[in-house]
Amino acid sequence: MVVSYEDIKKYELYLAYLEKKLGAFFEEQSPYIFCKEGCSHCCEKGEYPFTEIEFAYLMLGTRFLDKDTFNQVEKNMFEVKNAKKEHNENEKFMHKCPFLINKKCSLYKFRGLICRTHGLAFFSKENKLLVPACVDKGLNYSNVYDFENKTISVEKFENSGIKQEPLAHNVGLHFMTNNSFIDSIGLKFGEIKPMIEWFK
Repeated sequence: MVVSYEDIKKYELYLAYLEKKLGAFFEEQSPYIFCKEGCSHCCEKGEYPFTEIEFAYLMLGTRFLDKDTFNQVEKNMFEVKNAKKEHNENEKFMHKCPFLINKKCSLYKFRGLICRTHGLAFFSKENKLLVPACVDKGLNYSNVYDFENKTISVEKFENSGIKQEPLAHNVGLHFMTNNSFIDSIGLKFGEIKPMIEWFK
């Protein structure tokens, strides 16, 4: 798939639509969301799956980086690529996002869908309720999470005094790249790969 200017405009239209929905979800779930500036747990270790159009949009964003930031991103990417060469191919390669600098995303406006949705409880492809990995750090949903049974606890919710229920939303990447709005604007996402595999 060759990503065109028209594809990018469609993707930006989708992002505008998505941001409104996500904003409402995050507001609704605010009693369970503990994300704040300077917290970069979700960017410190992951695979960061990106579709082809998301990666093209991310690369578009690099044009707006200042020279020092661009050079730091290049250095980070070089280090990640070298680490991948030494990694066991039979295991998932988890790494720090190369765009994370001083615990901040250097391309926040151009970040991928997985970055935009991270923090919310969500449903997996198999329709299993999942919470963000930062729950183990005492962060998102930890105030109502049953660590022994690995699920949201009804008892903890009822004892919390919080009126808004902890809810999961369809914000898994499989759903975010396949829905009726996407079809209505003719948007194609292309192949999905871990971010590092998009870099040649």
